[in-house]
Amino acid sequence: MTESNWQRSSFCGGGGNNCIEVSGTPSGVALRESEAPAEVLTTDRGVMQALILGVKAGSGPSPAPMRSVGQDR
Repeated sequence: MTESNWQRSSFCGGGGNNCIEVSGTPSGVALRESEAPAEVLTTDRGVMQALILGVKAGSGPSPAPMRSVGQDR
């Protein structure tokens, strides 16, 4: 994958290294964090589409409850 394939959101905050980047691949979609570009997560287009549609609709699993540092698990 070449650098020119990666895209960032316009909400990325001035092009800093605090962004999620996305790139199309022959077999699906690749995601990476701009702070760690060597670590790439891949998935197929159907899964990515379902995630985006779910986020837009406000559905999906509830987030795990927050814990204080040092709190027993």
